[in-house]
Amino acid sequence: MNRPAFLLPLVALAFLAGQPARAADDDKVPYWASIDAEIANLRVGPGDSYRIDWVYRRPHLPVKVLRREGPWRLVEDPEGSKGWMRDLLLSRQRAAMVKDGSLIEMRAKGSSAAAMLWRVEPGVVGLLGECKEGWCPFDTDGHKGFVREEQLWGTGEP
Repeated sequence: MNRPAFLLPLVALAFLAGQPARAADDDKVPYWASIDAEIANLRVGPGDSYRIDWVYRRPHLPVKVLRREGPWRLVEDPEGSKGWMRDLLLSRQRAAMVKDGSLIEMRAKGSSAAAMLWRVEPGVVGLLGECKEGWCPFDTDGHKGFVREEQLWGTGEP
């Protein structure tokens, strides 16, 4: 046997052993996620044999992950519906949805005094940045600005 070929698996194993363990936060629930597919099925149980209760056709819709069971996640949507979804259909990319009510204002900066860029309707979904001092960066189809954190579903602690 060629000595370098024999050592390669041992070197790879030693390298992997020296890597830090995955962050414990990856396993903690609840956490925020978003739908990362054009079509995502919500099932009544954690498996393909369970019936489909709801079909989502809304990429980036925020969901709260409540439980993990193998590759399945028990999620809650902004309307409060709960069910099981495959982990492959979800992303850790944070997103949010404008809460019910009236139009909200998207501003150029995280301040009430900043220029208003757009008015955003309830139900609009967008990608979420890191919220600071009650304001969140919000990007909906390339329209970027800041909105008040309390006007969004998908912010704060899950």
